[in-house]
Amino acid sequence: MTDVQDIQRRLIELDVEHRDLDAVIDMLTLDGHHDQLQLRRLKKRKLQLKDQITLLKMQLVPDVPA
Repeated sequence: MTDVQDIQRRLIELDVEHRDLDAVIDMLTLDGHHDQLQLRRLKKRKLQLKDQITLLKMQLVPDVPA
């Protein structure tokens, strides 16, 4: 994935999924009857998405000579 447009499109997809997961986690947390295992898996997935977003954003920044 080296094309800037591909990276930007993927960033948007990941960002939407990240926000959706955030909303689901909030709803499950507010609901008193949530499954701890499911909540942990959702939080782990959210962290993975955040890492992927960070890596893709780093690809968009041009290298600056030291």
